[in-house]
This record gives sequence, C-alpha cells and structure tokens, in this order.
Amino acid sequence: MSANSAESLRRLEVVLVKAGRTKIRYEAELLTDDGTRVTVRAPWSGEGVRDFGFVRFEPGDVFTEHYWRDRWYAVKEVRDAEGILKGWYCDITRPATLNGTELVVEDLDLDLWVSADGKEVLRLDEDEFEESGLKERDAEAASAATRALNELDELAHLFGGAGNCATSHNAPAADTPHWLPSS
Repeated sequence: MSANSAESLRRLEVVLVKAGRTKIRYEAELLTDDGTRVTVRAPWSGEGVRDFGFVRFEPGDVFTEHYWRDRWYAVKEVRDAEGILKGWYCDITRPATLNGTELVVEDLDLDLWVSADGKEVLRLDEDEFEESGLKERDAEAASAATRALNELDELAHLFGGAGNCATSHNAPAADTPHWLPSS
C-alpha cells in the first residue's frame, strides 16, 4: 500500500493528550472532514471493560467521534457490538488539530455523559478540573472549558430529553448528534 492510497487517507491516529502527556493513542477510520469538524469511527480501545456505573465501555463497542477545530469539546457516540446506542460521552477539550494523519486533542478533565434515552445527563470530573490547576495556569482556557461544559449540558437537557433520542436504529451515523447544532 502506498502512502497516498485511498485506504491510508481514510485512517487517522487519534492522540488524546492530558496534562502535557499522551494519555491514549488509537487508530480510527476517517468518516468526514469538512474543514471544521472531523468525524472518525473506532472500536473501544481500552483494556477489557471499563464500568463507570452509569455505562460500561467494553470490547465490541464502537465509538463515532466528532471533533471540532473551533469548539472546546468532542462528542463520542457509543454503541454496543449489536449497534444499539448506549449514549454520548462528551470530552471538554481544546479545539482539535489535524497534523497529517494525527488528530490531536487535549483533554481538559471535564466530561458530560448523555444516556441514549436522554433522561440522564451527568457532569463528570469537575473535581479533577478544579485540582488540575488550569485556572491558575491558563485562565482563558479554563473559562472556555467551563463555558463548553455548560453549553453541552444545556443542549443535552433542551434537546436530548425523553422521546427525542433515537435508541432503536442500529447503524452508527456520521451525522452530528441530533441534540447538537450541526455547524
């Protein structure tokens, strides 16, 4: 396979950085890149099962991940091995950068979980964010991160409520999650 083949252009390596160090790196299939939003699909890349209490990530799960170059978050649609929607895991991040075939994202500790039925919207890791020292090191980034979490929380509550979330279809989508603005 040549470096410029169609297959190599459809693969990216997602690099999640936290506190200046690479937290995780994994290969993903590039679905779309419109210049602002990059969408990839990847299987669960963790070791074994990760049980958060409100959701379990496990082998066979598939993540359709949306990263923006102009937003301070990433939204990951999570489906099980049969394609049933589990929900959306939202990472508060600096805007993503694409360097060649590396999609680099800096995790800012804050997270949001939205269940498939939209009834459960959980703000996560606010204690880690407070302890990270980001407010002291980079007040502007800390403020942007807090605004992004508040925005996602509000959108999830407004549009992700009961009856508005699709839970029965099995085909993972590349579209922006229905409860987020598409542009």
